[in-house]
Amino acid sequence: MHGIRPLPAYLVQRYHGWKATGYAENRAWYRRLASEGQRPRAMVISCCDSRVHVTSIFGADQGEFFIHRNIANLVPPYEPDGNQHGTSAAVEYAVTALKVAHVIVLGHSQCGGVQGCLDMCEGRAPELEEKTSFVGRWMDILRPGYDRVRDAAPDMLPRALEREAVRVSLTNLLTFPFVEAAVRAETLTLHGLWTDIGEGGLEAWDPDSDSFVPV
Repeated sequence: MHGIRPLPAYLVQRYHGWKATGYAENRAWYRRLASEGQRPRAMVISCCDSRVHVTSIFGADQGEFFIHRNIANLVPPYEPDGNQHGTSAAVEYAVTALKVAHVIVLGHSQCGGVQGCLDMCEGRAPELEEKTSFVGRWMDILRPGYDRVRDAAPDMLPRALEREAVRVSLTNLLTFPFVEAAVRAETLTLHGLWTDIGEGGLEAWDPDSDSFVPV
């Protein structure tokens, strides 16, 4: 097919280095993962942003997290319309098949997707308003959240909307019947986090105070 080429040489070299060291030194563990299947305790919904390294933040091993990444770590509302829904499918599999005990939504600073939503809401991104923009239509999930934070100081508005993206996702998670049922049965807990990439900070949403507090 046009455009498909062999893997870049630097990635081939890195793979062989991992196979000779990381894999070779932990061969028994990898074989156990393969034979016994995955049993992650938590699902993490994070942004596609390459700077967000979920396993490093929590020091997680392979097989520990079921990770789903999308633009701006958003969860859409429950819409069983027969169409294709990648994030909803991941949530369904994690909760009903893997039976994870926790679902964590992880937002972050300097999120390009959230900035795109902000630009749309303030009339600066006509290209994202086009029906053909996949990013724009995905960020429509967050647009209602803009009205809740629009009065924030201009220099704080992007971070306020990043945190709002986490809250919107948590709210939407509870529209899934199987999520709501598992939460009600106390077999599943939901968690909202926001991380500062530059400072390495981590904040958790506290529903009692309706605010994010340092971890």
